[in-house]
Amino acid sequence: MHEHTLKLLIPKEKIEHRVQQLAEQISRDYQDSRLVCIGVLKGAFVFLADLLRRLSITPMVDFIQISSYGAATSSSGSCTIVKPLGCDLTSKDVLIVEDIIDTGTTFRYLGDHIRSKHPRSVKICALLDKQYRRTHDVAPDYCGFVINDEFVVGYGLDCGEAYRWLPDIYVLTDHDTGATDGAEGTARPGA
Repeated sequence: MHEHTLKLLIPKEKIEHRVQQLAEQISRDYQDSRLVCIGVLKGAFVFLADLLRRLSITPMVDFIQISSYGAATSSSGSCTIVKPLGCDLTSKDVLIVEDIIDTGTTFRYLGDHIRSKHPRSVKICALLDKQYRRTHDVAPDYCGFVINDEFVVGYGLDCGEAYRWLPDIYVLTDHDTGATDGAEGTARPGA
């Protein structure tokens, strides 16, 4: 079991405040809409749950799971749908809720896939945006935080399925960019 060193990047109080602001803005923008929030699994489930609890509107909710990383810590450049959508998006407003936008590869693929379902509109809400790594012309319509090119974990984000449970967001300071061994590490927050 590998023990990683974690450095606090965004504390839970700051996350909670920003999620509240996003929920207020989304509620205003979609107050007269048939909104479907689509959570991108697995990383966005914590963010989506917190966001939904703060909305003053009642959207439909669905999930999709796309793999673009496999066992690596950087995108492979190709996408595969692991869990498809279960609801009809025809003539509905869609808000894709994601944990992080990195290169934009996943969102280019996902946006095309969702647009093929004939929604009225498609927008993106991302908790984190790594603008510096963008290789595709994709930008979130709603963004929590812009971050540097660092590998982050916590608040739903993982490294080899570890650290999702952390309430804050941390930088994994001693990761390598190759494949992980699949073993869950032991976090040392604040170390």
